[in-house]
Amino acid sequence: MATPVIPARRRAETRTAARTVDAFKIYGTGPAEVRALDGVTAEFPVGVLTAIMGPSGSGKSTLLHCMAGLDSLTSGSAFIGDQDLSALDDQHLTVLRRDRIGFVFQSFNLVPTLDAGANIGLPMRLAGRRGDQAWIDEITRTLGIADRLHHRPSELSGGQQQRVAVARALAGRPDIIFADEPTGNLDSKAGAEVLHFLRQAVDDLGQTIVMVTHDPTAAATADRILFLADGRVVDEMRDPTAERVLERMKRFGE
Repeated sequence: MATPVIPARRRAETRTAARTVDAFKIYGTGPAEVRALDGVTAEFPVGVLTAIMGPSGSGKSTLLHCMAGLDSLTSGSAFIGDQDLSALDDQHLTVLRRDRIGFVFQSFNLVPTLDAGANIGLPMRLAGRRGDQAWIDEITRTLGIADRLHHRPSELSGGQQQRVAVARALAGRPDIIFADEPTGNLDSKAGAEVLHFLRQAVDDLGQTIVMVTHDPTAAATADRILFLADGRVVDEMRDPTAERVLERMKRFGE
């Protein structure tokens, strides 16, 4: 199958799906102190695919995990919509992650004993909710996995497994999806397909996605890129191309 064509980007909206304000994440104390995040203030608009890039150790995944409520900030604030995550106890944070956030990870994180359809519906079943079957059908058709729903992960290719993971993230209609190196374990063809579907989720389904990646080609599918270095936002790029991204990344080595 030919590499999918990335559809034209739609105009960004102005509402904010997530944001951080003066976010610090510090590990250790004294001489061993590491500032993984060093005062990050950033906004992530609704209906926009934002990529986060930077050299190893720049704080990319730490920022993603703190915004998603998977880790806590040392100081500062992270918001999903108007909800300050630091104001929630563990129980309410779990509910927020379950109901308002979708996740796509490099390692797929599918349950091996469940078929694809059951994996897609698992978060909703755990929440005691029935999914919108028409919506799920639309997602699986869009992702090209409607004929693979009765197959277990071991019977699927890496690209198909990641598409199942994307469908699982979309199935509950979350406010925002956080994707951490979603193409990191895929070959170039499968990676291009997954990026195409993430792009479609924004353009055709109105989703909001924040994606950490080290790949200039992957980042070029985004509407905007935030560049981190040493735990700080050091640059932003709108309507990126792979060439411009690669040139910007080279400057980190200067």
